[in-house]
Amino acid sequence: MHPADLLDSRYSWKRLAVSLLIATIGNVGMWSIIVIMPQVQAEFDTARAAASVPYTLTMAGFALGNLFIGRAVDRFGITVALSGAALILGTGYAAAAVAPSIHMLAAAQFVIGFGTAAGFGPLLADISHWFRRRRGIAVAIVASGNYLSGAIWPILLQPIQESGGWRAVYFALAAIIVASVIPLAWLLRRRFPASVVDAAPVVTPANGRAAAFSPRTLQLLLGLAGVGCCVAMSMPQVHIVSLCTDLGFGPAVGAEMLSLMLFGGVASRLTSGLIADRLGGVATLLIGSSLQCVALFLYLPYDGLVSLYMVSLIFGLSQGGIVPSYTLIVREYMPAREAGTRVGFVMMATIAGMALGGWMSGWIYDMTGSYQMAFLNGIAWNLLNIAIILTIFLRSGRRMPMAA
Repeated sequence: MHPADLLDSRYSWKRLAVSLLIATIGNVGMWSIIVIMPQVQAEFDTARAAASVPYTLTMAGFALGNLFIGRAVDRFGITVALSGAALILGTGYAAAAVAPSIHMLAAAQFVIGFGTAAGFGPLLADISHWFRRRRGIAVAIVASGNYLSGAIWPILLQPIQESGGWRAVYFALAAIIVASVIPLAWLLRRRFPASVVDAAPVVTPANGRAAAFSPRTLQLLLGLAGVGCCVAMSMPQVHIVSLCTDLGFGPAVGAEMLSLMLFGGVASRLTSGLIADRLGGVATLLIGSSLQCVALFLYLPYDGLVSLYMVSLIFGLSQGGIVPSYTLIVREYMPAREAGTRVGFVMMATIAGMALGGWMSGWIYDMTGSYQMAFLNGIAWNLLNIAIILTIFLRSGRRMPMAA
């Protein structure tokens, strides 16, 4: 088979299915700390901001992991990166399960976050090489694994948490991840031919695609935009369980709302992928960011049980396509052979925004006694994101066709 014939092929779709499964399993590291946060706060008798520190360090590790594991993918391939990350995850979960203090737990969560990253940015960069006409939906499907993980695992882990506590949950995850991710990673050992990747065109005015910014400038702009959108995104995602606990609904209801939010995010990501194949990554990102801002406003007046379920679903449906759009923009504007590194950098920025926003919202709660100002803070960061993406959109043109 000619290397170019591998694009959008039957093998590409099989690889996509395996990548989605790995992402669904591996991304539990991003969500497990959210589910156990109320128990951790009670056990270690800390304030809400202190209880948010393990999540913040999880996301800090996740951010750095996207950058460094992304580089490893460019050099060694996705199989080696995923296998190493699975071992890191198993070690991190085992260490967290025996942590004697909130500080030791936070340190272990950094390791968990670093390993978890392999199932996000690096997987998105890898699958982007195997599609051209359907790259938008392919990237969206793999990115949906992150939200499927957040939607499925809180429900699956709830019985273990109720019977054995959060430490039992972490011991179980250490075993599950190592036993499942490594064998699945070997199914992806085939690497896309370097000759095709290196031959992929770079965006220039000569090939008919707008290039208003240099790759370096665009990467920095996307990084700042990623921080803005994800500080905003983190408020409901990180604190919905704690918010429901404060309102007297209990952590189980909060976990259900988080699952509903993330299932909505899956639908949003798939829809956004289809839109991106027609409109390009920049326009899709602008649409998603604007809808997320509207959804955040809806949290301000509503705190009833039914209304929170509805608003959480609306929030999920509005913002799921935001993060995958960054990958598409990188692939549309920047050299394909640098996809792992450049996607990793932008994903690092988005996760840094999640880490900052998760801690910031907890700090604002401790200062004010409610989440109202935290939601307003998120809206302000969201507006920054919209301003940056709108600038890129207006200067770079409405449509960026995929590489021919």
